[in-house]
Amino acid sequence: MNNKQMNAAQQAMTDWLSHPNELGKVPFKIECAGTFGLYDMTYYIFKYKKNVLGKWLLGVCGGYDGNDLEHCGHIFSEMEEYDEDTAVEKSQEMVEKIREYWINEAKKVEEENQNSKNFVGFVLLSDSSWDKTKLISDLKQEWNIDIEEDEDETDETLIFFVDDMVVALSLMSVPVPNGEAEINAENNYMWQEAVEITKSHKAHITVAILGTNSNIYERGKLFVKVMSACAKQKNAIGVYTSGTVFEPRMYINFSDMIKDGDLPILNWVWFGLYKSEKGICAYTYGMETFDKYEIEVLDVDDKLSNVYDFIVAMVGYVLEYDVTLNDGETIGFSAEDKHSITLSDGVSLPQKTLKISYKSN
Repeated sequence: MNNKQMNAAQQAMTDWLSHPNELGKVPFKIECAGTFGLYDMTYYIFKYKKNVLGKWLLGVCGGYDGNDLEHCGHIFSEMEEYDEDTAVEKSQEMVEKIREYWINEAKKVEEENQNSKNFVGFVLLSDSSWDKTKLISDLKQEWNIDIEEDEDETDETLIFFVDDMVVALSLMSVPVPNGEAEINAENNYMWQEAVEITKSHKAHITVAILGTNSNIYERGKLFVKVMSACAKQKNAIGVYTSGTVFEPRMYINFSDMIKDGDLPILNWVWFGLYKSEKGICAYTYGMETFDKYEIEVLDVDDKLSNVYDFIVAMVGYVLEYDVTLNDGETIGFSAEDKHSITLSDGVSLPQKTLKISYKSN
């Protein structure tokens, strides 16, 4: 048994039991009664007494990855009597209940935002912890956003208002459900280790910007500010949004466009690039949030960098001037520069997209 880790678990169990919603005080006595492994992590079983004459009760704390001293948030007690013969089984049942709860909470947030125009994203964490004090400080220092924490908030939530927008953050002590982050990390051709690092995440922060009465571009900028502040957490290893997983430092750097007075297009929209049999193809992911069709540029005989610059410039123009592109129209940067627009079934995406010709008509 890792005594250092066990002592950390016992302190965490004691702190949890001392919370007003639990025992409301330090247990009279607490002892480690064993350990077990589950989901490649280590868990510690504890027995404790409320008072000198009380019965031994059962608690569990974990999981711990390797020799880490930070647990993943699976800490609980149903205040039931400790029984040595069933302690492992009961502890495992409690862990499964906690896991199921957090998975359902993550799915609930995803479902609630899936069909809305609210901005929602996930900052992937290497362990189930966050430094709320640092996060609040970073929001103030980087973006001049003042936050007063609500006394009723739990340790896993942070909710505040900016003008008429609501910012809701939740620490989820499980990975993003259904391997979704890992699948989308494959889209990031700019970060070679994206998939491998994403697979290692143990928890995530869910960020949602609510308030449909406000300007969508203002909501979008606030979303980027909050996400970039979360990405500065010491255990942040990825930023999952816009159909891919960004390396945290890159996402933070992109967000500086706001400080220069520009729209954070590279945070809002992912620009996919790939080679087809006929040439270079590019597509956007994120335009639908702004009530725009996604854009595709197909089968171009040119350099990847030129195609990338072209589609980024098109998106920049559409979002900066809030332009609505329609089937059969043309778009260009001068009277002589005209590119045809066609609305049809997507090639890179499973929905109708706008195809913009690369060469000027």
